[in-house]
Amino acid sequence: MTNVGDAEDTPHYHGHRERLRSRFREAGEAALADYELLELVLFRSIPRRDVKALAKELIRRFGSFAEVLAAPPSRLAEVEGIGDSVVTDLKIVEAAARRITRGAVAKRPVLSSWNAVIDYCRTAMAFADKEHFRVLFLDKRNGLIADELQQTGTVDHTPVYPREVVKRALELSATAIILVHNHPSGDPTPSSADIKMTRTIGEIAEPLGVLVHDHIIVGRDGHASFRGLGLME
Repeated sequence: MTNVGDAEDTPHYHGHRERLRSRFREAGEAALADYELLELVLFRSIPRRDVKALAKELIRRFGSFAEVLAAPPSRLAEVEGIGDSVVTDLKIVEAAARRITRGAVAKRPVLSSWNAVIDYCRTAMAFADKEHFRVLFLDKRNGLIADELQQTGTVDHTPVYPREVVKRALELSATAIILVHNHPSGDPTPSSADIKMTRTIGEIAEPLGVLVHDHIIVGRDGHASFRGLGLME
């Protein structure tokens, strides 16, 4: 029999936590708002406090569940109630998401699993606050040999060295590459500098037997494929 005093001592958020967990178990993540999914993560990080307000504040500040996970630790720490352990737990979830999407790319020929490639690129880079430039190196069967982050730049520029990109492809015995970078502004539309850089890499790579399959730009608002836009010769 439950003692009345025990019931009064039970924090009000315990029932909320169990109801939210039950809804997740029964209906899946699609039935939860971004802040509710974030609450489920925070439950483990902060076991003795109501975290709904904190989850909503994180979503308000950063924009979405994915953007909270991708936010730099220093910016997460600016939010009252977020300590090192919470930041670590959020980054573990982010790392798990990247590992899952990368696994989907690694198991199949890249060009026959294009949606998985896009999902991976968006998970890895779309919500970063600085530009990152990475290269997917492919073998003759279009299997993924390596995925390497080549450069990290500023909010609107990343230095790219075309000869170094091609040199690395030759070192890995890659026969094709896919270039990927992000636009922190959110708009994935290629700039004139993006187009020029892509053409320069292609001009250096082709005589050496390395094909540039595509250049993908990712951002909060979606992605752009140079090949899909007719920008690849």
